Amino acid sequence: MTTFTAEQFVAAQKASIETLFGLTHKAFEGVEKLVELNLQVAKTTLSEVAETTQAALSVKDAQELLALQAGLLQPAAEKAAAYSRHLYDIVAGTNAEFTKATESTLADSQKKVLALVDGAVKNAPAGTESAVALVKSAVAAANNAYESVHKAAKQATEVAEANFTAITNTAVKATQAAAKGKKAA
Repeated sequence: MTTFTAEQFVAAQKASIETLFGLTHKAFEGVEKLVELNLQVAKTTLSEVAETTQAALSVKDAQELLALQAGLLQPAAEKAAAYSRHLYDIVAGTNAEFTKATESTLADSQKKVLALVDGAVKNAPAGTESAVALVKSAVAAANNAYESVHKAAKQATEVAEANFTAITNTAVKATQAAAKGKKAA
């Protein structure tokens, strides 16, 4: 039967720690991008609130106030949509890094398990061929199940991304149409 040596165990632990620190670094990069985005939005919003307040204070009648409100509606919706897109890009990018690392780690683990099974098969006593075939079949079934789940998750992510884009575009177009309708009235 194949056993792990101390060197193999240390190497495996070292690889796990490197993966952990790599993923932690990627997570902090994502948080850093998110904080940067939110600071930028807060700074811009504060400046725009000051401008809008000045404009509202200089309004002479109700008609001008309605025009000012209508003029603010479309840009606000577009900014909200842009923020959502940026936020989604940050989350999707960070998730892609995690997925890539996970896939790499799982592929490496699968290779090691298969090597371990092959080593055990070579050293298996005579008469255990059916048990060996059962183990190999179970490993193959587990790999196939993983591949199926991975493909389904990838398709679900693509559908969610397409839906998010469609909803964002629809919201912006609806706001633009509403703003045009108010201007025409």
